[in-house]
Amino acid sequence: MEHLAEYHGHISKKRAEEILGEAGRDGSYLIRDSERLPNSYCACVLCGEWVYTYRVFKQKDGYWTIETAPGTKERFFRKVSNLISAFKIPDQGISAPLLYPVNKPKHQQ
Repeated sequence: MEHLAEYHGHISKKRAEEILGEAGRDGSYLIRDSERLPNSYCACVLCGEWVYTYRVFKQKDGYWTIETAPGTKERFFRKVSNLISAFKIPDQGISAPLLYPVNKPKHQQ
């Protein structure tokens, strides 16, 4: 995960909301560590005036998956970058497509 520019590491949900609010563009997203579940991550995406958070997990077999709306078929990806690419397409079970990565500032990397 660390190799992704949009991965912000251990930041709070509130901080993620602030960063995406500053981006101000629907489809802006970032990835952060989950505050509650060890070894899992959150994809946070701006849609309207709201930031929606979806848990991203690496399975024991090494495949990646993301929480989606109930009734959406669970999908698995070899790389997290493939997961992100798949969710750039609308209507994949999340509120807005992951269109505009909000990269972690260089001085914090």
